[in-house]
Amino acid sequence: MGDSRELISFIASMTGEGNLRVEENLGEGFVKLRVSEAERRQAKHDIQHVEDVVIEMLRNARDAGASKIYVAMQKEEGVRTLLFFDNGSGVPEDMRERIFDARVTSKLETIKMDRWGVHGRGMALFSIRQNCMVAQVVASGMQLGSSFRVVADTSSLSERTDQSTWPSAARGDDGVVVCTKGPHNIIRTACEFALEELHGCDVYLGSPTEIAATLYAHASSSVEASTYLFTDDPEELPVIDRLGYAADASDFIAIAHSIGIDVSERTAHRILSGALQPLKSVSSRLLRERGATSRKPVSVDLVRDRRGLKISSEDLDRFTRSVEKSFSDLADRYYLSCPSEPKVRVTRDRITISFDIGKDD
Repeated sequence: MGDSRELISFIASMTGEGNLRVEENLGEGFVKLRVSEAERRQAKHDIQHVEDVVIEMLRNARDAGASKIYVAMQKEEGVRTLLFFDNGSGVPEDMRERIFDARVTSKLETIKMDRWGVHGRGMALFSIRQNCMVAQVVASGMQLGSSFRVVADTSSLSERTDQSTWPSAARGDDGVVVCTKGPHNIIRTACEFALEELHGCDVYLGSPTEIAATLYAHASSSVEASTYLFTDDPEELPVIDRLGYAADASDFIAIAHSIGIDVSERTAHRILSGALQPLKSVSSRLLRERGATSRKPVSVDLVRDRRGLKISSEDLDRFTRSVEKSFSDLADRYYLSCPSEPKVRVTRDRITISFDIGKDD
């Protein structure tokens, strides 16, 4: 057999592991890897942190044509769970596993280059599954959008320690608003993506409960969603609209579970009653806070003030939340629900508050 190195190589080539990993033994300690092994090693390099998972999933949703992406995140005992919901093109039933194979992509003719590099090689989902405990399609359908679940062990796939701090934003020399101060955590990753896709894609980020409340509020207040109430099967609806189909808490719990969110009966009742306010998009929150911190004091123009009432956006938001809480107390007593936040309109000499209400069964 020649020297001992050749003997070792021969034995390795006869084992199951050798067959799977090595295409050709080149001698002198060199081998030619099989494509599958080379892909696996590249995948391990592509995803090195939980934040890498987030940006790849956001890019995937964007490339699927999504205009709305909802990200729910929670962490328990070192395990990070991420849920992604979008209104993109969706995944057909027979492709729900195949899309996690290497080089599987829907982008045959084009790839996309953005600030994070090349996208469209068909490696993102493969890389995520290689590095995470779970990566799966929970719910989807052609032209119905998707729900994905990704679960990562943060002891093997690290993440930033601070996952609660929001970044600051500032306008650069080119006039574009960008994230500045703050840790490079999941929140900042979502904010940077949202600012990059500011006019094409809204991103909502929160806990599973907050995302459930936001999905329900958006679906319930959507003109298009109201036409879906004639269906007998919520799975015929777009994924992000399905919670709007819920008639009661039992329905809500079942539908939420079917798209990957587990909620308690108490939480379901609170969401249905409108007690939990939907989230603002991350770009709205970021830009609003930037405006609040950069606003300079101005002198009061008494002539202008007498011509009409002016209320700052911060005071208006605070007033809206206060009114919504007061209505919630009334709704509990009269079995009413408020599918969307109250609308407050300020005119020259009047403040008008209106609610869209429904009667609980």
